[in-house]
Amino acid sequence: MQFPSILASKRTHSRNAAPALVFSAVLAFAALLSQQPAAAQSNTNDDVLIQMKQAFQRGDKARLTALLPQARGHALEPWAAYWELKARLQEAAPNEVQDFYARYPGTYQEDRLRNDWLLLTGQRRDWDNFSASLDGFRMGDDPQVRCYAILVDTLRSGTATQAQADEVRRNWFAQKDLDDGCLTAADRMTAARLLSTNDVWKKARLAMEANRPQAARAAVAIAAPDALPLFEELNASSAKFLTGRAFVAAKSRKELVVLALIKVAMADPELAASQLDSKWGPMLSAEERNWLWGTIGRAAAIKLWPQAGSYFANVTKNGDLSDDMLGWRVRAALRAGQWKEVVPAINAMSETAQLDPTWVYWKARGLASAGGDERRAQARELYQSIAGSRGFYEMLALEELGQRTVVPTRPAPLTPEEKAAARSNPALARGLYAIAIGLRPEGTREWNYATNLHDKGGMDDRALLAAADFACQREVWDRCINTSERTKGVVDVEQRFPMPFHDTVLRKSQDIGLDPAYVYGLIRQESRFIMDARSGVGASGLMQVMPATARWTARKIGMTDFSPGQINDRETNITIGTNYLKLALDDFDGSMALAAAAYNAGPGRPRSWRNGPVLDAAIWAENVPFNETRDYVKKVLANTTNYAAIISGRPQSLKERLGRVGPRDASEPEPNKDLP
Repeated sequence: MQFPSILASKRTHSRNAAPALVFSAVLAFAALLSQQPAAAQSNTNDDVLIQMKQAFQRGDKARLTALLPQARGHALEPWAAYWELKARLQEAAPNEVQDFYARYPGTYQEDRLRNDWLLLTGQRRDWDNFSASLDGFRMGDDPQVRCYAILVDTLRSGTATQAQADEVRRNWFAQKDLDDGCLTAADRMTAARLLSTNDVWKKARLAMEANRPQAARAAVAIAAPDALPLFEELNASSAKFLTGRAFVAAKSRKELVVLALIKVAMADPELAASQLDSKWGPMLSAEERNWLWGTIGRAAAIKLWPQAGSYFANVTKNGDLSDDMLGWRVRAALRAGQWKEVVPAINAMSETAQLDPTWVYWKARGLASAGGDERRAQARELYQSIAGSRGFYEMLALEELGQRTVVPTRPAPLTPEEKAAARSNPALARGLYAIAIGLRPEGTREWNYATNLHDKGGMDDRALLAAADFACQREVWDRCINTSERTKGVVDVEQRFPMPFHDTVLRKSQDIGLDPAYVYGLIRQESRFIMDARSGVGASGLMQVMPATARWTARKIGMTDFSPGQINDRETNITIGTNYLKLALDDFDGSMALAAAAYNAGPGRPRSWRNGPVLDAAIWAENVPFNETRDYVKKVLANTTNYAAIISGRPQSLKERLGRVGPRDASEPEPNKDLP
């Protein structure tokens, strides 16, 4: 732990008294946090900070400048100063930025403004001011800044290395949206022949698949600027382009045909397959055909079409596919029971992707299904490499080894000194203060910076446990959980799986025959126990209930006095949420996986997704087409299993909770046809 570095000034400055006052206020608030309940946390100038946040969101520069003097000396002064300067950064002089660095050294806000300034000076090609700020950039997590930094190095040295080009390629390919830094660096690397034109066309393909035509256009401008008019035509109407101008384009720019077919495949994979098979395939290279069949196969697999496997079967070299395509090739093979396709597809993924527990587990299952002592031994080694209670596939791997999920041994208790270090950390204190006065996004970002990014590699396990304890004691459950989850060598289950409102949750669940572990598993994923949580689509409270769903459920259970204003009342929210979950569970024949998917994505989608072959629910969950819902289902079921181990004190099986998923028995009526 290097907490003193947060307070240490990096340079002598005439305004040293100002940061001292700010940090005194923060430390005073940290002391207040350790002594008073959250409801008592207040400051007469808190409203100024709220007004400044609102002015920042409106882009009201004049209002921000007028309010800033009133925020001087406030514990959250760094936020006030950041909003004021960020709002006018385009017009700010370099010395103003340097003064900000000096006034708030070591803070999240200093590093955040440094990131903003690096991007701005990079866009301006102001390499002197860019370089002056780069060395102090502690987060170092912005790919565009990294691309600018590589560009500066190459400009100064006059040469570029292959390693630099490889890093630019990785960052550029990972960026979905159009960005100046990696685009400019990629242009230079292409001119230096360290990136090939095939690399540039591949970026255009990735952008088209992500529905980012402007990013694709920028790549085309590097690879073949003369082809931009044809690109505009295919982007306007890929179908019209393929029936008209594509033959002209194919003579010199067949890559444009690939982009047009990608666009068709994203909307209609069957049409794209027909066109590739009958018309365009002979004109394209083997690599281009493989990429297109991978695109078509993925699009079909996302739609859960049984012909997805036949599309993927046209691929002659898995190495020509992206990791995402290969992931969907595995999913389609699992759904179709084609185990022999699983291991080769995973082996073709990048080294990073192959380390993901998802693909470690399915590779092990694929090896085990092939039989033979050697392959079974390899499968066992893979299971052992991930087995544990940390996540969905880790728990399934544990069961493949003949064990069940149990409550891990808690780490040694925190010492008074470790707890004091967390309480006296000004960034953590500012984070909790911001959350306490309603600036949750700002507080969360500052907290995450303190735990993950301020020092290289983040806090060590003991410091993370102490920070999590600080948040737990203040009942800021999302920071408590997320911080504790970062520990690598120890697991504190009371931090990772807290049970606020214990009596209410157990009583409401047991009254309607619902497993309280399932309820806790869902709440932990939905809201992290934040009482005032509100989603972008209007879901509210602990169980993130939508207003329409709340009204329907209230009528269904005979709650005649329900009004929309009650949705954030804790008792009412838990009552409505648990009853809706029970109705969904009944609707889906007791399948926890299907009910969780219905809770997240609405019941209509999982009703459709369950059609097809009868599957292990783990295979079904991995094939959920929506990334968010797929992740949600797995996390809710893993949470549930951990909570069941805690509540019961006995080993628990995730596999038993998963069961199997298949079409509804036609002879059984749907209990709730109007389930919203």
